[in-house]
Amino acid sequence: MTPLQVKVNTPSGEIILETGKLASQANGAVTVQLKGTVVLVTACMSKEAQDTDFFPLTVDYQEKTYAAGKIPGGFFKREGKPKEIEILSARVVDRSIRPLFPSELRNSVQIVCVVLSSDAENDPDVLAINGASAALTISDIPFQEPVGAIRVGRNSQGFIINPTYAQREASPLDIIVTANKEKILMIEAKADQEKEEVILEAIKFAHNYIKDLITAQEELRKKVGREKVVPQLFKVEPSILNNIKEEITPFLEELYKKETKEERFQLRKELLEKLKEKEEFKDIEESLLKYGLEKLEKEFVRKKILTEKIRPDKRKPSELRPIWCEVGVLPRTHGSAIFTRGQTQSLAVTTLGTTSDEQMIEALEGQTFKHFMLHYSFPPFSVGEVSPLRAPSRREIGHGALAEKALEAVIPKKDRFPYTIRVVSEILESNGSSSMASVCAATLSLMDAGVPIQEPVAGIALGLIKEESQHLILVDIAGIEDHSGDMDFKIAGTKKGITAIQLDLKISGIDYPLIQEALSKALEVRLQILEKMLKTLAKPRTNISEYAPKIKTLKINPEKIGELIGPGGRTIRKIINQAEVSVDIDDEKGEVTISAETQEALEKGMKMIEEITQDLEVGKVYTAKVTRITSFGAFCEIKPGKLGLLHISEISPNFVKNVSDYLKEGDVIKVKILQIDQQGKITLSKKQADEENR
Repeated sequence: MTPLQVKVNTPSGEIILETGKLASQANGAVTVQLKGTVVLVTACMSKEAQDTDFFPLTVDYQEKTYAAGKIPGGFFKREGKPKEIEILSARVVDRSIRPLFPSELRNSVQIVCVVLSSDAENDPDVLAINGASAALTISDIPFQEPVGAIRVGRNSQGFIINPTYAQREASPLDIIVTANKEKILMIEAKADQEKEEVILEAIKFAHNYIKDLITAQEELRKKVGREKVVPQLFKVEPSILNNIKEEITPFLEELYKKETKEERFQLRKELLEKLKEKEEFKDIEESLLKYGLEKLEKEFVRKKILTEKIRPDKRKPSELRPIWCEVGVLPRTHGSAIFTRGQTQSLAVTTLGTTSDEQMIEALEGQTFKHFMLHYSFPPFSVGEVSPLRAPSRREIGHGALAEKALEAVIPKKDRFPYTIRVVSEILESNGSSSMASVCAATLSLMDAGVPIQEPVAGIALGLIKEESQHLILVDIAGIEDHSGDMDFKIAGTKKGITAIQLDLKISGIDYPLIQEALSKALEVRLQILEKMLKTLAKPRTNISEYAPKIKTLKINPEKIGELIGPGGRTIRKIINQAEVSVDIDDEKGEVTISAETQEALEKGMKMIEEITQDLEVGKVYTAKVTRITSFGAFCEIKPGKLGLLHISEISPNFVKNVSDYLKEGDVIKVKILQIDQQGKITLSKKQADEENR
């Protein structure tokens, strides 16, 4: 095939979509380029359907180090398991396209996004979303329609389309929007307490440019698009479905009334066993019976909620589940809290560390360090299951990153609170919205640890039941509502504004009025949650835990750093060993961070550093060590590397014939600086220092 290009002009530069040059054996392959950043995206589908009860879609995202002209570190010098940023980017791509496949499709579909070139300015993740849509659109894989994605930032002049890394660093808003020509499909946002109106305007602003990207993909499809295959879909025959319906309908009301998921699970299991025992279902696979049962239950739940406005646990659409909180639950940790909402419970634990505990992030755009981390753990016992404990899953990494985004805006800057902060959210019980419970628990845990956060943060997940012209938004969704519904809209923020958003849909988009309604409801319930949280702990504790390290940051003249380190690091090692402290030096800022286990050790280390780094002053008395005796006096070290001459006439008020009669090497004495000449030579006096000390 002859390579074919389409181009889209945006304020951030020209986006080029090209097909026909690379990876021609894939069902669909497209490269997407913005300036010096290029991403190859391929789409492939298996020939046969898989024996599974879900659609097997896999999205892989790889950032090759050669893209930035680098060689991987480590012994093997090649890329290894996916980094966190790669997993998060893959999830954003997945969430953007998943609603547009037939839900009954059981053929495996794999999307592979490979970053081939990086200019260290433009993020490849948004290009990967557009590339995935384009590759699927021109392929023969069943895919409803093309979508486009745009990132929006903001500065004092207004919104920015696809901001660079530098622009994002200074922006109070970082939002990715995926949409078709009419509706929004996916949102991923981090914000600095932005108002709901600003978020909505940013979404609309992105949508204007998304439409051009979709038009470009449609142009590609017209020229090189393949005819879509008609795969075998995983469906239950209507006659069989009707028979199942006749058998289980009397029990669906009972199933709906069960208030806990354990009770529903048990009744569902009993219903499946009853179906299997029936003669008419003997020859039907269990997976089809199970699928039919789930489908009918889902339809019943949706209809019940939409028509009666009463949810399975008897709540109203805008009603929260019961909430209880507790802080200081673990005696030896630096901060801890439990947040429980219904059958979802998070135990958040905060640990305070030093600069050396910061996380180093190696990315294509360069190396950075994180001083705030939030990790999310979802053990199998939280849902009453048995499963091996393994490395963090993609879901755990994604939920942790979302909760981290939600809190990032309120974490104090290092110059105000010089600690590295790690929060771990242990999900002890789960029945919907555990990531938002993590946000609430983490807020209380940080406050319990004495971290001076700007504002407390709370999070809520909203669901949706939508049928044609009717819709109903559900506040604080439980598992059954998430499973049966059309939307999982997670919104976190403070009383001042939004800090994080994650929108996932099972339908092909929602419109602006619905988004506005959801944002408004989220604000209302967020304030209710914050009120309950603050009754437990109203503000951050004034003191940090006695078990946390003691830290102090000193500002010094950058020119003094060499003196502080000393020849071969001798001086700094002496301070570390004698004072029993850790010392981190920022060469550029001239900042020295000292940490110790006790306040006494911290003060001792600070004093030693101040003595070395402060400028010597004429007329001031210092403690000095005699290093060499001569016939005309003695040389004394006032501080490491700084020697002064104590002349024989300045040793004593009496006549001194022999210096050795008064001083010997190693003596520690008080001396006064009489003069520092233009060459930096220092003249000392012991007799004047002794006089002042009388």
